Amino acid sequence: MKVSEFDYELPERLIAQHPPEKRTDSRLLVYDRNEDRIEHLQFPDITRFFDSGDALVVNDTKVFKARLYGKKEGTSGQVEFLCLKPVRDATWKVLCRPAKRIRKGTTILFDDGSAAHVIEETSGGERIVEFTDEPLNICDRIGELPLPPYIKRNADDSDLARYQTVYSDPVGSVAAPTAGLHFSNDMLNGIQILGIEIIRITLHVGWGTFKPVAVDEVEDHSVEREWYTVNSESAASISHHRNGKGRLFVVGTTTTRALESWYRDTSGRLTAYSGETDLFIRPPYQFNLVDKLVTNFHLPRSSLLMLVSAFAGRENILRCYREAVEKEYRFYSYGDAMLLL
Repeated sequence: MKVSEFDYELPERLIAQHPPEKRTDSRLLVYDRNEDRIEHLQFPDITRFFDSGDALVVNDTKVFKARLYGKKEGTSGQVEFLCLKPVRDATWKVLCRPAKRIRKGTTILFDDGSAAHVIEETSGGERIVEFTDEPLNICDRIGELPLPPYIKRNADDSDLARYQTVYSDPVGSVAAPTAGLHFSNDMLNGIQILGIEIIRITLHVGWGTFKPVAVDEVEDHSVEREWYTVNSESAASISHHRNGKGRLFVVGTTTTRALESWYRDTSGRLTAYSGETDLFIRPPYQFNLVDKLVTNFHLPRSSLLMLVSAFAGRENILRCYREAVEKEYRFYSYGDAMLLL
């Protein structure tokens, strides 16, 4: 299958640069796969599709201030790090710019007095570096929230709250699981009153979520490995719902990837599990743990667009996207939402 088959035209003005005034102010495009019908609603209307006994499965990862700026020792040249994930203790994999100037043996100095030593050069602009302090502490002190590259502004204080789900907890992501940004605490409380269980799992979202698909054939692409975990309580709840006790409404592609990886990695036993996943979901794919999918609108030619196409059909998804463009929906991280039934 060609990557070009997952392309579509999007006016730049429809790429949301800021969140809506309130989390629940977003629009909601609903696509019913059985009836092949598109409906246009507001996000709070999603509750009309729930039945008592259903469950809402969310990714509760928390984005950290992963972007650091420093100077190469002995020079005045600025260096940018995007801290990706730990390798061991204070040693992390980072994405750096300008990568050509950051070689093995280079030391980067930060304004808080800490430093990082490059100990290995890996593919592209990635490096393995050893920090002189706990990296998350450095990021917390002087880091910047890493907004996606299609948001053409620097992060401000409001993003610290809005580029984060209200249920975020374990720190570890460089990008938000954006389908969850539409839920407020009041809305989640109302959903629980309706008899809908909210189940938390964790997948730490990596830089690969923005990585362009640079090949011509879909099958030649590989996705970045990401760490996920499903604890025993969540595992039991999901197993309960899989046994005919209600449907699973899954919030986001990252939650979907974690669930489907978990099913694969436990051979369908659905016991508590933690590990890394390299699962690339694209058509054709048989979903095991996703009944309904809540998602945002994704970039053309992206692995995330391929995932939702696997769930609802490539032509159906592209038709929904064309209609969303015509009706001037807001796209990407701070944009509007879809519900795939």
